[in-house]
Amino acid sequence: MTDPAPAEVLRACAHLLPPAGRALDLACGAGRNALFLARCGLQVHAWDRDARALELLRRAAGQGQVVTELRDVVAHPPAPGSFDVIVVSRFLERGLCPALIEALRPQGLLYYQTFTVEDPTGHGPRNPAFRLAPGELLRLFAPLRLLSYREDGLCGDLGRGLRGQAWLVGVRTGNGVRGRRSYQPVLPSGPWRKRG
Repeated sequence: MTDPAPAEVLRACAHLLPPAGRALDLACGAGRNALFLARCGLQVHAWDRDARALELLRRAAGQGQVVTELRDVVAHPPAPGSFDVIVVSRFLERGLCPALIEALRPQGLLYYQTFTVEDPTGHGPRNPAFRLAPGELLRLFAPLRLLSYREDGLCGDLGRGLRGQAWLVGVRTGNGVRGRRSYQPVLPSGPWRKRG
């Protein structure tokens, strides 16, 4: 039996993963992302509050491939500086976002993909509180350096593309991100236009 496919953000941006390191699949469910990360050679931890889902993951992963933990991730977020990679898909708890940023080690990567309010598909949670507003994922993780972002919204052919979801891949630069403002481009001062 083949493993279920991981989140689209992880498949599309797998080339950004480090060759080794400690990874977390947060709110992992049955662990499709955890299994993918383990195949990529990472030391994987998978947390969820659903004991049955974790048991399915343990069976699929085999001995020692993935360390599972029954855990309320909102009440007990990861410790600061504890992971090289964190993956979150189909889960949104806005209050947890600062802790996820802090949990990344320097040069650590966050892969995040979840549902948006602009959704022509009808999939995902009915409660709009569990869906992202347009551009919200960028604001939630503004302290990270952006590597990849996608949110197709309601433009163009609604039968194609990433509909009803947004994804982000960000990296924690330096030793800390507290108090750092989001990126603002610096334009040269003085006359910078070419004169014809």
